[in-house]
Formats: sequence, structure tokens, C-alpha cells
Amino acid sequence: MSVTLKDIEAARRTIAGHVLRTPMLPAPRLSDLTGARVYVKYENLQVTNSFKERGALTKLASLSAEERNRGVIAMSAGNHAQAVAYHAARLSVPATIVMPEQTPFVKIAATEAHGAAVVLEGETIAEAHVRADRLARERGLVWVHPYDDPRVMAGQGTVAVEMLEDVAGLEVLIVPIGGGGLISGMAVAAKAVKPDIEIIGVECAAFPSMWNALHGTNRPLGGPTLAEGIAVKSAGALTLPIVRALVADIMLVDEAHLERAVNAYMTLQKTMAEGAGAAALAAMFASPERFHGKAVGLVLTGGNIDPRILASIMVRELEREDRIVSFRLTIPDRPGVLGMIATRLGELGANILAVDHKRLFLDVPAKGARLDVTMETRDRAHGEAIFTTLEADGYAPQRIDTGAALD
Repeated sequence: MSVTLKDIEAARRTIAGHVLRTPMLPAPRLSDLTGARVYVKYENLQVTNSFKERGALTKLASLSAEERNRGVIAMSAGNHAQAVAYHAARLSVPATIVMPEQTPFVKIAATEAHGAAVVLEGETIAEAHVRADRLARERGLVWVHPYDDPRVMAGQGTVAVEMLEDVAGLEVLIVPIGGGGLISGMAVAAKAVKPDIEIIGVECAAFPSMWNALHGTNRPLGGPTLAEGIAVKSAGALTLPIVRALVADIMLVDEAHLERAVNAYMTLQKTMAEGAGAAALAAMFASPERFHGKAVGLVLTGGNIDPRILASIMVRELEREDRIVSFRLTIPDRPGVLGMIATRLGELGANILAVDHKRLFLDVPAKGARLDVTMETRDRAHGEAIFTTLEADGYAPQRIDTGAALD
């Protein structure tokens, strides 16, 4: 193993007083949803809102005076970038961060705010890595790799030590995987402290890099994902052997379950999670029977989500729960009908959000019109009751499918 419990304990001493010892709290509402006993480690409460500070500081603190003067470089989709920038500024170390061009603006702005020089390059982390390598050679900069570095891995491993100190009875840890730095450090720590604990990794289905490496498969990699923080195309050379030895399984989660997990953290736990940060909870939503009755520790790894994306996710979840529904009605084209329908919907307790009134369709009678109505309802049963009433009123309602429903 490239990392040992001794290394992780040393990292813990290094970061003490400089990185928050985040709370590990029971989550009764998530437990009710999943059937497990769920505990959440809130790494989104770090100064830069992710666990990445632990590894970044452990690495930066190990540099010689000469290396600090030369400066450091990193490539990242956002959270490692902010962590390196923040702690490099504290230690007066010049930092350059290469980020993919599609990185959410909120993460780019936050990285620059900490004083780092940001270079945007390519569509993916892999392309950003190539540019960072070139800059490192040209300028003599010291690499602070986001995952494939023993000190970074040791720093990330401190998460598991804290979790098991706070809840000794944990039976399962579920950990998001990008390149594998977090899960490898956590697996080494957790297995050393509690050998019978089960470690489960989670990747987004669009980027199953560690899955491919472990199973010898070639699932396709790429495409848009909410979990850009773990959208990595290749597993780490140092992390892979640890994951192979200590991780029981890797689960792949789709975008709908990632969205549901982000929404659950916001609406039920009143805390913000980005897609990658919510991946562990998404795995529980995807396969609740797998964890039923077990004491499960989740790492909420990051909370740096674009507010516009968060707003969209919350609306989409209302649609999935049928708390926002859309009906298409065929109505007589005469004065007062729109008002009658609006009044009827008001009587039924629906809140109208949008109306689209169209006449020029050949499948509508010449003296008729098509009316699309989007409304807010209390729940699925309420929406069905409204549909039934509109049908009885003679409006021939049709449900307009948003396409957002979970399988």
C-alpha cells in the first residue's frame, strides 16, 4: 500500500487547527427514506466546501522552502482547485490551477478569489491535465495532484478516522469515486480501525473509470453529468491497487438519482450538495434494499453547486413527485372559458404556474382551442383528482409528460 494508517495519523496532526473537524450527524429523514440507519459526514462545511482541503494542505505542508518558492500547479474541475488555492494563499505559495473550460463559473470565481492563477483548458480533466503537465515542466512548478499522491490520499483518509470515532458502530461507508484519492485513503484508515467494515464506492454512470479498471471492461466514458467533480476518465495508478484490495464493490448511479439526492439534502437536511457530493446518497436511493437495516456512513463530499442548477433540480423533483403537473385541454373557443377553467382550478386547490393557449392546430375542432396548463399541486393524489374532475367537465385532459420521472 502506498498509504498506511501511520501516514494518515501524521496527516491528521498536520491539518489539525487548519481544517475543520466536520460534524457526523444522524439523518432520521434519510433513514426513513432508505430503510437504513444513516449518518452524514458534512464535508461541505469546510471553508472551500469540500473534503479536498485535507489532502491539499497535507501535500502543501510537506513542501520544502525551495519548492514553495517555485510555486505549485494542480488540475481540477473545481473543489481541489479551491482547496489548493486557499491553503497555498495561507502558506504564501504561488498557485496555478488548470480547469476544464466547462467548469461551473461558481467554482472558477471561487478559485480566483483565493488568489490562484486560473488557466482554462479543454473539455475534460484529462485535457486539463495535459496542459498542467506542460506548464509544470516549463515553469518548474510542483505538482499537487488531486488524487494520485500519497500525501493527498493520507489527508483524505482522515475523514474515515473521524467518522469511526464519532459513530463506532458503522457497518458500511459509501464514498464517491473520481480518481480514487478519497476512497483509497478512507479505506486504508477504516479497515485498519475496523477490519470488518464494508467500503462501497460510487461513480456516476457516465464516467465508470474505476469500475472499468477493476472489472476489465470498456464501458463508454463521457457525456454531460451533474457530478462533474467525479467525471474522471482514468483511475489513479496509486489508488487503483488500494481500491482493488479494500473496496467491496463499486456502484454506478444515473443522473436522475443524483438529482434526487441533491434535492433530498437541500429539502430534508437543509444543506447544499453538488452532484458528486451527493453521489453516496444517490447510491442508497438507487438500491435501498442493499443497505436496509445497516448503519451506513455517507460522506457529503462537496457543496459547490451552481445556484441555477440547484433551482432546476428542485423544480424537476417537484415534477417527479407530481407536485408540478401539466395538462393539455381541448376547450370551446369562446369568451369566458379561460376564466371558467382558472376558477375551477382555484376551487380544486391548484396553483396555476403557466398557461399556453393555441388555436391553429388541425387536430382541434375549428371552434375549439388547445390549452396547456401547468399547475402546482399538493401531491400525486391531488393531481389525479384534478385530472378526473377536468375529464368529468368535458375538457378531455391529457397529461403532458415532462420526461423527468425515475425508472
